[in-house]
Amino acid sequence: MKFLVIFLCGLVTLVSAQFDTHQWAGRSGIVHLFEWKWNDIADECERFLAPNGYAGVQVSPPTENIIVSGRPWWERYQPASYHLNTRSGTEQEFASMVWRCNQVGVRIYVDIVINHMAAISGTGTGGSQVNGLEFPAVPYGSNDFNPFCEIHDYNNAEQVRNCWLVGLPDLALGTSWVRDRIVDLMNKCIGYGIAGFRVDAVKHMWPGDLEHVYGRLNNLNTDHGFASNARPFLTQEVIDLGSEAISKYEYTHLGTVTEFRFSAEIGRVFRGYDSLSHLSNWGEEWGFLPSHLGLVFVDNHDNQRGHGAGGANVLTHKTPKNYKMATAFMLAHPYGIPRVMSSFFFDDGDQGPPQDGSGNLIPPSINADGTCGNGWACEHRWRQISNMVGFRNVVSGTGLNDWWSNGGQQIAFCRGGRGFVAFNLESFDLNQSLQTCLPAGSYCDIISGSKSGGSCTGNVVTVGSDGRANIYISSGGEDGVLAIHADSRL
Repeated sequence: MKFLVIFLCGLVTLVSAQFDTHQWAGRSGIVHLFEWKWNDIADECERFLAPNGYAGVQVSPPTENIIVSGRPWWERYQPASYHLNTRSGTEQEFASMVWRCNQVGVRIYVDIVINHMAAISGTGTGGSQVNGLEFPAVPYGSNDFNPFCEIHDYNNAEQVRNCWLVGLPDLALGTSWVRDRIVDLMNKCIGYGIAGFRVDAVKHMWPGDLEHVYGRLNNLNTDHGFASNARPFLTQEVIDLGSEAISKYEYTHLGTVTEFRFSAEIGRVFRGYDSLSHLSNWGEEWGFLPSHLGLVFVDNHDNQRGHGAGGANVLTHKTPKNYKMATAFMLAHPYGIPRVMSSFFFDDGDQGPPQDGSGNLIPPSINADGTCGNGWACEHRWRQISNMVGFRNVVSGTGLNDWWSNGGQQIAFCRGGRGFVAFNLESFDLNQSLQTCLPAGSYCDIISGSKSGGSCTGNVVTVGSDGRANIYISSGGEDGVLAIHADSRL
């Protein structure tokens, strides 16, 4: 009995620890640098992410993938082996990137694909060969996959978890050989110093199988500044808008879950299909996971292309004003673990990242104003977004208070006595005296500009001795947001 109690206590500790993002104090926000090269990510950690308070990076799958004609983005989600050689770089470059980012306090979270392997025969990005269900570089053979069947009914949980997702060979996670290979892969990444994983296609795997895998993961590498016995952070992709057989709550005992309903709803509201005033109870009352369990985002690499969940409601960089407003709200509001998308521009949903004639990735260029070139959107560098990451860091630990709305498309609220934000989606200006909850003084609006030395590059907001200020947001402005905080005071 004593052994059983010790075992159960150990299991509780093991699982509960997988909710810790291991982010440095005073940092927040994970940015998904989608399809970036490892060396470029390391440079970005040092030159922009750390100085601007970002806490982590989600990187594209590092496992060798099959080379697909035309080089679409989704080839990265078709593993050819578990070697770490992709268009993003070599295994050595991956290791160097993790080390460099950790040195400046930016954690790395690996997008890991363990539900399936490539559906196409051919050559991988590291030179490995794939022939049908033969993956000799792992090695996997035909006996390591579930028998072929198609998913026709998402209200049939057994079909969703045992059949082949869009024709991708479904790994038999119930077998020890497959589990061993996956554990080896994830532990290799942990050894290089990553902080955790975004696990792909979790809805298509049985929770019990994942529990066996997660329970055998190594503790994080203390050489990279992690505490002794720290467990890898886990966020699991479970698309659940509430209408299918499989629920996100079936996986919350294992780690956090990607809250797709958040993405769908925030897009619907900030497209103007609902009233901003209804956001007063934003969070669990909207059907979302408890705050500490939900990884939240305005868009992700799938649904910005019409895949995944959310449909036409999903906001992307292609609708910049509404997108900046929704992202600012996500970062200003205390709910959830936020992830910012950083994309490349595309015209076609299959289009791959910027590349040369040989299929090599073209790095983002950095323009004089801090934005990106060479076909990269780099939303994380937009002033209105990166400054709101700073806002979130300043107001950390505070609640939401002094909510105000006009009953329609104008809202404002405070974060304790540390920050204030307002939004205007009306066809007329917002021009109101509002409580900012801040001490008297002059503050730089961090949306229209930044604080630079003793002055503001954008608008100035004057707060009176009663904490009130005249808040003005033009209906025809580019942003629709105003934000001030304790550290933007002149």
